[in-house]
Amino acid sequence: MVRAGITVARLTEAAAAMADESGLDKVGLSALARQFGVKDASLYSHVRNLRELRVRIALLASEEMTADIAAAVAGRAGKDALVAFADAYREYALAHPGRYAATQMRLEAEDVADSVGFRRSVELTYGMLRAYGLTEPDLTDAGRLLRSTFHGYVHLELSGGFGHSRDVRESWSRSLDALHAVLENWPPRPDGST
Repeated sequence: MVRAGITVARLTEAAAAMADESGLDKVGLSALARQFGVKDASLYSHVRNLRELRVRIALLASEEMTADIAAAVAGRAGKDALVAFADAYREYALAHPGRYAATQMRLEAEDVADSVGFRRSVELTYGMLRAYGLTEPDLTDAGRLLRSTFHGYVHLELSGGFGHSRDVRESWSRSLDALHAVLENWPPRPDGST
């Protein structure tokens, strides 16, 4: 029997909050069941297993983060869009570390097939990069460069990996200046194709 008041959306929100507080790896069905005052088995009426719950956290976080980025980049292009995009990405990750960690999970195509957040994230990224005059396959390469740079920076910042006294926000800003310069001067492909 499904417990009144428990829905997939409420479970996902509670799990996302738990991930932000304790870490994605600490999210478990037993802990959620205790939070809702039910037996573990009651949750299986709503989610098949822990992986499904974590995928749902990833989808929720992707939608939230993409909405933040979309609002930040609206009406901007070039460096202004890059900085707004990057800042919104970083701010979301720092404010929601567990949800952000879920967005880095490897998801299968069927997991994201109906996800507006994942699809819109790609569209926003490519739209921003097209303003630099990039086309495929450079769009994909540049998108991977941005994602790996943003993720690497945020991951180090969240884990306390920047021990130098220089303000991390200043380094972030300079990193974005460097990325802008790279995107403006994207190297030609070795085969000479455009």
